[in-house]
Amino acid sequence: MLSVLAACKRESHRPVCPPGDLCLLYGNGAEPVSLDPAKIDGVWENTIVSQLIIGLTQLGPDGKIVPGVAKSWEASPDGLTWTFHLRDANWSDGVPVTADDFVFGIRRVLDPKTASFSAFLDFPIKNAEQVNAGHAPLTSLGVEAPDPHTLVIHLEHPWLLLPQYGAVRSMWPEPRHVVEKWGDAWTQPAHYVGDGPYSLVAWQLGDQVLIRRNPVFWGAQRACFNEVSFYATPDAISTERRVRDGELDLSTTVQSNRLAYLRRTGMRDYLHVAPLGAVTYLTFNLHDPALKDVRVRQALSMAIDRDFIAHKLLRGGQTPAYSFVPPGLPIYGGGARTYWADWSFERRQAEARRLLAAAGYGPAHPLQLLIKHRNSADPLLFMPAIQSDWKQIGVAAQLQQNDVQVAYQEYELHDFQVGDAGWQSSDAIDMLDLSRSDIGGQNYGFYNNPAYDAELNAAVHSTDPAVTARDARIAEQMLLDDAPVAPLYFPASHNLVNPDITRWIDNPLDAHGAHWLCRTPAAPAGVGVTAS
Repeated sequence: MLSVLAACKRESHRPVCPPGDLCLLYGNGAEPVSLDPAKIDGVWENTIVSQLIIGLTQLGPDGKIVPGVAKSWEASPDGLTWTFHLRDANWSDGVPVTADDFVFGIRRVLDPKTASFSAFLDFPIKNAEQVNAGHAPLTSLGVEAPDPHTLVIHLEHPWLLLPQYGAVRSMWPEPRHVVEKWGDAWTQPAHYVGDGPYSLVAWQLGDQVLIRRNPVFWGAQRACFNEVSFYATPDAISTERRVRDGELDLSTTVQSNRLAYLRRTGMRDYLHVAPLGAVTYLTFNLHDPALKDVRVRQALSMAIDRDFIAHKLLRGGQTPAYSFVPPGLPIYGGGARTYWADWSFERRQAEARRLLAAAGYGPAHPLQLLIKHRNSADPLLFMPAIQSDWKQIGVAAQLQQNDVQVAYQEYELHDFQVGDAGWQSSDAIDMLDLSRSDIGGQNYGFYNNPAYDAELNAAVHSTDPAVTARDARIAEQMLLDDAPVAPLYFPASHNLVNPDITRWIDNPLDAHGAHWLCRTPAAPAGVGVTAS
């Protein structure tokens, strides 16, 4: 009996924290591909780099915008010129951060040589689109630094949410003196320089990204933890054990259909579930001969049982999506829906078979597709359900799972037929911009509709929020009617957080910067023993 009990005990293997320090072990989903602000694309990468580099603004502990390097800002009466006033700040090597570092960083994102997938986020800036297309010099970009503490941004059209985008990777500063010296090697730990609350210490592939508190950060007193280690946590089940045993303090990897189990088995106080401004969807490659036909795309979309996926399979607070933009975003009131949203599932299946037959597909000529998808927790659950739904309408779909970062790279290179993806934003225009014809790799499926682009242009050029909402709604309806994407559900955020971690605030962006977090002073740093 004693030997059996001993086998059932699991000791935590928590890394040793330097004496006198507080250390945070952060389960962060996927392995980063890059730590270069101009080249990152995933939420998991943003979580790390946002601790190393702070922009004009930043996301506060509740996900709302607070000042960053910019201590104040104002817009001209016509909304076309914004002026940001910068505080005294230093790079981690002691060199002052200047407005020119912001000019350099924004230009680098938009330089076509960088091939940044985030460039489209900056297109409201004067001449940004022409610069990114290689049709205008970098010097024509509408960003200037009249003095070291003043950044001026000139726009193509009013941009009411510009302060919000000041916290986004595409507008972060970059250390010109380091990037120009080391080139792409500047992101190696030996060379990395940031202006954020932490500095990069080590990046061990397959293990961790280790950062340590930056003593020259202007807000250094706010960072509670001396060290933060970010770990890739692709396996939701093993990650639960690691959090429970104290090997991780928190994890963003939680499998939706495990929530009831976690509540029942003693981790109720660890579990955080909250609404999320995001959408999970399928993207269709319109260069594929079969998927060029809108009848095929609509058939595939309407044949998916979203209610089953959200309410019976995932069961984690998700809601079925019959639009692309999630509800509740600022300015935009929504209203667009798929034309079949209120049909019964049986009627949708019958119509899907009819559409496929009209497009030339049936028992004698079945449609065969390869779906590439992420290997994160929820896609591993719902992709077999979609495969089964499509089988019911005569479509033979094969599934190919990839690491999250690999999946997105293949989507951005358009190397897929059907892929699953997700996008998170508090800006409806940002979400609809994903399907503009001119944004490059983020338009995974090559959707190209001039009328759609024109409606989005009308939406962003208006200074009247009601007109912006109207034109955005028209554009979204076009998107749903053309079906280059198939929205599946609106997610909820799921996190496991040790109750000893304080200052965690659930928010619609699921933004939880490590520098806002702390630990209960009386809580032990370390090791627990748990019965199996």
